[in-house]
Amino acid sequence: MTVPADVLDRFKPKSYVQVRKLIKDGDLFLCQGRDPFSKLIRWSTRSPWSHIAIAFRIESLDEVIVIESVEKLGVRCVALSEFVSRDSEGTSPYPGKILLVRHNAYGGGPKDPKVRAMARFAFDHLGCRFAPNEITKIALRIMTAQLFNVRRQTSKMLLPSNEFICSEFVAKAYAAAKVKIPWDGLGFIAPADFANDPDIVPIAQVDVSHPPHPERGEVKRAARSAKPNG
Repeated sequence: MTVPADVLDRFKPKSYVQVRKLIKDGDLFLCQGRDPFSKLIRWSTRSPWSHIAIAFRIESLDEVIVIESVEKLGVRCVALSEFVSRDSEGTSPYPGKILLVRHNAYGGGPKDPKVRAMARFAFDHLGCRFAPNEITKIALRIMTAQLFNVRRQTSKMLLPSNEFICSEFVAKAYAAAKVKIPWDGLGFIAPADFANDPDIVPIAQVDVSHPPHPERGEVKRAARSAKPNG
């Protein structure tokens, strides 16, 4: 099934603890962000979805991590608790909505060859950073697609190399596992293309209004107040 347009009404928000228990290797988070770059993607695709990221379980550490490609930072890895607590700009609570979804090709755990291939690609690209001209190039690619009404053939000067928007990074990770996300092959692949994939199944909406991490400032103030005088 695809992700229905009213999915955020159908799936009432679940707590971080509840969602954490549901996550399997290779699961995805579709996000509805409100920062300028997110708004650009939503405007370009006429979709509520502006960001996508991949989740993995590290059983030996009892951790769930999220790998994503974000503006200014490039490809990074964050703890699930951090991912659902704030956006990449540090705004908390997360200014938008987050939906956990699953592709039917995955779910077999870390021994699944598809999961291992996807994870290898994702981890191998950690730390790929964007130069300012690459961010501009991505923005131009998105804007060009919308201004010409359809995602038409992209100019060679705007084609991606290793500067990914979030959905291109995830699509390449999927391609490494020989799993293809349906799209028109022109311009850029968007979070909306994942939402429209009949093999993507919605699992749960995250309750971002009650983040597992308090504001860092509050933590620091609490730590200072706990110190003895002198």
